[in-house]
Amino acid sequence: DRQRARELKPVLERMKRLEVRLNEELNKALQEAGLAEQAKRCQAIEGIGPLTAAALNLAFLRGSFRSSDAFIAFLGLDVRVKESGRYNGRRKLSKQGDSETRRLLYNAAMAASRTKAWQSRYQQYLQRGLKRTEALIILARKLARIAFALMKTQQPYRPTVDTVG
Repeated sequence: DRQRARELKPVLERMKRLEVRLNEELNKALQEAGLAEQAKRCQAIEGIGPLTAAALNLAFLRGSFRSSDAFIAFLGLDVRVKESGRYNGRRKLSKQGDSETRRLLYNAAMAASRTKAWQSRYQQYLQRGLKRTEALIILARKLARIAFALMKTQQPYRPTVDTVG
């Protein structure tokens, strides 16, 4: 109703101002740490915003990863299989890494799944019978692998090349 909309308008405006201020502070911190260029590379990937880019950069700096598989395992997005003899257990995420970075990547995957570049791939996963969460985790892993490659090689994001495969 209109009364409620009028009451919420100043709150929404204040939230927008706070968001702008937070982004400015985050960019300032990244600049001071010398990570601004890396963050820009990551933010070029569809779905990845400033906070996710910062988290990915910090995770990347914590270790010397030989491969994207090691980076994915560090983030806790790798799949663990519990099997023994004839027993075939369910595949589950290891969840070894920082849960906040995983959450940010999951949210980035949700945003990416709505973009032109990733929507068809997301729909393919759903058509294969994967649950929504499983499809988003696969997208989150792909986004993390692309970000890893960009940070490792210091190359700019090329959507047509990097999203294929």
